[in-house]
Amino acid sequence: MGRHRAQFRPPARPADPTGVGQERARAAHSALPAASPRASARSALPAASPRASVRSALPAALALATALGGCAVPDSTLATAGTTGTVETALGWTVLGVSSAVVLITWTLVLVASLRARRKPLPAEGLFSAGGGGMTWIMWGGIVLPAIVLTGLFVFNALALRALTSPGKPFGANIEVIGHQWWWEVRYFGNSPDQIVTTANEIHIPVGEPVRVQLATADVIHSFWVPPLSGKTDLIPGQKNVTWLEAKQPGIYWGRCGEYCGAEHALMQLRVFADPPAQYSKWLAAQKAPAAPPTTAETRTGQAIFNGIGCANCHSIGGTPAGGAVGPDLTHLMSRSTIAAGSLPLTRGNLAGWIADAQGLKPGVYMPTMAVKPAQLHALLAYLETLR
Repeated sequence: MGRHRAQFRPPARPADPTGVGQERARAAHSALPAASPRASARSALPAASPRASVRSALPAALALATALGGCAVPDSTLATAGTTGTVETALGWTVLGVSSAVVLITWTLVLVASLRARRKPLPAEGLFSAGGGGMTWIMWGGIVLPAIVLTGLFVFNALALRALTSPGKPFGANIEVIGHQWWWEVRYFGNSPDQIVTTANEIHIPVGEPVRVQLATADVIHSFWVPPLSGKTDLIPGQKNVTWLEAKQPGIYWGRCGEYCGAEHALMQLRVFADPPAQYSKWLAAQKAPAAPPTTAETRTGQAIFNGIGCANCHSIGGTPAGGAVGPDLTHLMSRSTIAAGSLPLTRGNLAGWIADAQGLKPGVYMPTMAVKPAQLHALLAYLETLR
């Protein structure tokens, strides 16, 4: 049966004939203490000639080709660091090795037969006569050996699937990942509803312990994929799938959506932090706490602006009246390393640019352009920076 794929039509970006959006972006830029290093470097570059542009594009093209080939990149499926990823990679190498050996042996026999036929003519009665020897080759090469090879691959594949189905020991955590266009919602389940922790675009797991991951989608088909740790598992509208992760060593592992899901599919990334168990427990305890209340006049003003301009309609902040469920939970925003689903490092400048003109950074995203003045933006940033 073919998979049902939900139809996606990206929202049209409204025209801005008056230039108000540009004015807002300029105002947000002027509110920042200094331009970002990326913008400064870009503005300092001289205009390049077409030939220089081609030369400068070559390293990027080579890097892209290497990434697409899955070799020597941080999120390579060949550099596995997880239990399920190791099993899948071993299965893939085994099938590739056996297939390559079969092809090599087949072409070697064809070549030998061709060379012998030139030097020694075929017997008049043919190869398949009683003394021709052809039936022996057909029996062993066409029936017995293929049956042995295919049976061996079947048994190995069945054992691999069994190992991927269950970790064989209790889960160290139970989480749910919900795909949105174009970000990831992550929920950690506790012993009671008030123990549920909600975050976005970053997953923390304890090293050496399997973690159950329940997958769902809020809109279209997505695919959860962390190449070094596990294979792809689809998120299908109307149903929930389950997979599991287990990291064998501490580290940060990049993941992504492995199924085209709309205009910003390429910028729907996530990070998996494999922490030592004690560090993971400390992180989870901190995430369960509500947001710290603002303590200065500027941060209190920023909170009032957050609630007043509509941010609270889409975002939730634990311990405050903000209870929106459209965008990511911001209770501990500053404990994360990126924003915009891994598109940008979490810095004050990037956060200001995202608030002022998210469409300019990630066109088609549902984050609207916020009408904030420079002084309001400073206060809003000061408040958001307290959400640690």
